[in-house]
Amino acid sequence: MSNIKELQSETLTEDELTTITGYQIPSRQIQWLTQNHWQFVLTGARRPIVGRVYARLKLAGVKPSASNAVAETWTLDLASVS
Repeated sequence: MSNIKELQSETLTEDELTTITGYQIPSRQIQWLTQNHWQFVLTGARRPIVGRVYARLKLAGVKPSASNAVAETWTLDLASVS
């Protein structure tokens, strides 16, 4: 069950996809996504799935790529703190 929740947090919800595309019908969402050059995958039920990080970058006007779509890992460096 936690795998489903993890996947849902990484992808847009149906409501979010409806808000972005303006359409509730999956075929119209697919048409909008294609016309606006958004990448997506289809489920077996032919519903579009859009990654959350990808959508954030697109909405921010950033061209998503492999380098900027990966969350940076960081560590706390207290070496310079006195």
